[in-house]
Amino acid sequence: MKKSIATLSTVLIAGSLLLSACGSNTGTNSANQAGAIQPAANNAANTGTTDPAAAAPGLTEEVKASDMSKLPETAKNRTDTIIVGLTDPSGAFTPYFQQSGYDGNVSSLLYTPLVKVDNKGIPVPGLAESWEVTADNLTYTYHLRKDLKFSDGTPLTADDVAFTWTILHDKSYDGDSLVNTLLVKGGAAYKAGTAKSIEGIKVIDPQTISVTLEKPNASALITFGSDVLSKAYYGKDYKQGQLEYMKKLSGSPLGNGPYKLEKFIPGQEVRMIANENYFDGKPKTEHFIYKTAEGDTWQYLETGEVDYASFSATQENIDKLKGLGFVNLLPYTPSNYGYLQVNLEHPALKDKKVRQALTYGLDRQSIYVDANQGAGVVANIPASPISWSYTEEGINPYKFDQDKAKQLLDEAGWKAGADGIRVKDGKQLSIHYLGSKSATTDIFIAVAKENYEALGIKFEPEVFADFNALVSKVEGGDYDLVSFSTSLLTDPSDGLLPFVDGEIKGYDNPKFKELYDKGLATSNIDERKAVYKELYALVNDDLPVIFTSYKKSVYAYNGRIQNLSVSPFNGLSSSLPSWTLSK
Repeated sequence: MKKSIATLSTVLIAGSLLLSACGSNTGTNSANQAGAIQPAANNAANTGTTDPAAAAPGLTEEVKASDMSKLPETAKNRTDTIIVGLTDPSGAFTPYFQQSGYDGNVSSLLYTPLVKVDNKGIPVPGLAESWEVTADNLTYTYHLRKDLKFSDGTPLTADDVAFTWTILHDKSYDGDSLVNTLLVKGGAAYKAGTAKSIEGIKVIDPQTISVTLEKPNASALITFGSDVLSKAYYGKDYKQGQLEYMKKLSGSPLGNGPYKLEKFIPGQEVRMIANENYFDGKPKTEHFIYKTAEGDTWQYLETGEVDYASFSATQENIDKLKGLGFVNLLPYTPSNYGYLQVNLEHPALKDKKVRQALTYGLDRQSIYVDANQGAGVVANIPASPISWSYTEEGINPYKFDQDKAKQLLDEAGWKAGADGIRVKDGKQLSIHYLGSKSATTDIFIAVAKENYEALGIKFEPEVFADFNALVSKVEGGDYDLVSFSTSLLTDPSDGLLPFVDGEIKGYDNPKFKELYDKGLATSNIDERKAVYKELYALVNDDLPVIFTSYKKSVYAYNGRIQNLSVSPFNGLSSSLPSWTLSK
């Protein structure tokens, strides 16, 4: 398994932060690490949470704080600092070399991409003020803003962009960027070491750079429009074929975003300070802190130790949050999906009928919807309901049906043994499940154990308090099922990438790869919709993972914070530089 499992998958924990699109296998911009998106004209359908049907139960629009006199003294005394909770960053804060999606939450404030996306997924200027694409969709030219600087005051130019794109083609690069998958002209030769530069990358002048592809790819504009690394800082020790040194620099990043890293104290906090060299002006709030210490999210919010928290959008939570009086409430449906990763390298799970039986035999409605008081929807495809590509036509809902599950297990050759556990070729059918410590995991284990044991499957759960420890276990291959969620997704191809790039080991369907390429070969939204409809039906039948849910959340934040907004594609990162604390 690639190390990028941690960046692909952010555990669904009630109360955990979903701030930016934290690294979905992409190496695209940190504020939108979801990667590919439709050209601007085709994104009108991306309405995010403006559709009341997508909002939280009992909460369809923002609710303002009702009684700021209840604000705890701890929060009231902070005049230039905002604190937000974050789970387990590893300290690798340089884009393209991160170890988890939580690292991406940090780097989204330390870096700004060439091209950002707005709340509808439409490309908007970042460090690049404009761009052009040739009629054949092969050459992309980016025009950088003038007088751009890194946080240390050194100039940011097209040479830095070229350096960034180049190292992502290095044969020793083993991170999550998609840049090296776009078939840049001459990219393969550079990776093979037979060329000293990449033919398709052209620095035209200090503010202008172009890149030429061998074939069109609808994701290219945003994927190339990613974060920019300083050539002077990150490239001073670079030798072709040797990038190991870059990982050592990840703990001391030099960025160009709204904030600079001040100090990282593992298990406690990540301190950041406003960047006076930020192209869009120094942020309004001087200090920003991610509180990473273990603790109760409710308690942190109630006592004023954090200014912002995310909760499952149950009516109980909403009523309790309203009762605090000093927080604003914001309903939010993110553009991601939850899933159970299946270890397809284990013999029993290679059989599609077994995977389908595990899906039919699991009461997902009880786990993800009923237990959350309706603050969730059962998922059956790798796309969020807010995506323009989403469809339920031709999709098997896999409604809870233990008789169907038993039939499929019988057909797959798993017969009940003397103790009731199914056996095939002398081996019992068992499921080793990994989860992260949370109320959601407790519910899953209770229901799954009852459901699967009724089918004659031995269910063996293992729970981790530390996310990075869970990831290490997954990377070692010692599991059958593990609960994950994707990062925020912008383009439909983002949610499909893990099934074609080796992230989901053991899944190798040529038809899927053919359709995946076809979906990126055109910018026409109607043509793409037709392709993704076919793709979703295929993956819904194959079930290389078991899709679980789409979450509905509510954000609660200190009523003193002004100018906060949430994007289904960017989370909070795009508005954070404008946050202020009122008196």
